[in-house]
Amino acid sequence: MADKKRILITGGAGFLGSHLCDRFMAEGYHVIAMDNLVTGDLKNIEHLFGKENFEFHHHDVSKFVFVPGQLDYILHFASPASPIDYLKIPIQTLKVGSLGTHNLLGLARVKNARVLIASTSEVYGDPEVHPQVEEYYGNVNPVGPRGCYDEAKRFQEAITMAYHTHHGLETRIIRIFNTYGPRMRLNDGRVLPAFLSQALRGENLTVFGDGSQTRAFCYVDDLVEGIYRLLLSDYPLPVNIGNPDEITIKEFGEEIARLTGVEFKPDYRPLPTNDPMKRRPDITKAKEILGWEPKVDRAEGLRRTLEYFKENVPGVVNGQVDNTPRTF
Repeated sequence: MADKKRILITGGAGFLGSHLCDRFMAEGYHVIAMDNLVTGDLKNIEHLFGKENFEFHHHDVSKFVFVPGQLDYILHFASPASPIDYLKIPIQTLKVGSLGTHNLLGLARVKNARVLIASTSEVYGDPEVHPQVEEYYGNVNPVGPRGCYDEAKRFQEAITMAYHTHHGLETRIIRIFNTYGPRMRLNDGRVLPAFLSQALRGENLTVFGDGSQTRAFCYVDDLVEGIYRLLLSDYPLPVNIGNPDEITIKEFGEEIARLTGVEFKPDYRPLPTNDPMKRRPDITKAKEILGWEPKVDRAEGLRRTLEYFKENVPGVVNGQVDNTPRTF
């Protein structure tokens, strides 16, 4: 249908991007997913191939971006998002946050489209304000190992706001806190897939530092709802979206062990440089402006995520470690 709203989702084959593709397809949009597949996976969106209102473009948004025809919305979610990735490809990470964002803001101008960019709680760095409010400027080391990601996102926010104030472009900025759910990469280095994979394989859980650092985990469906509401709102300043239910990493490991029915055996490792010790969103703005707050508690979210991991962790069959001898 010609009157369908058309939306471009960059990073569309990634964890969050693929769930956004599903949501906007369900809402009746024509969805254009774009991904260079450096960290994304076509398996995440293969169920959408062949559908009339879905198309996929294999493209790196750090290079010139062209999309023919009308475009109503752009969601910019292209970027490595885990330390294991952005420490491996720091320059590409900086380029997708800077050049990629510039390209997409330019496309939005040409198409008269509204653009929402995916920023992150990492703009707060290792925070000296807790919980983190949007007005806090952050405590970030620009030349540390995490600087390639943190500063790419901070620049992304700055150029987006410049396009909004200078060109009058309709822009939205979401600051995403720790999110989890099905389609996370098992080996992406983040704590939840690491803990779940290790527990399912019967291995010790890798805990960095003494495990006293905190995180607050939001289930992906809740995050997608927040993104949807922010995109359709009229609020241009950054908004935190996350679950404020804070937990220490050690407690979280104990929770994962109970969930998977294994004994909690931590394998303590040195804390990575500039790893934030506290992370918890203040979601007052999201509640007041968007009428949003998380609905899925951690117990239910982890149960759903565990089912996905049981089916996808190598060496695990029906949720159990497969010790069948093999000859190769």
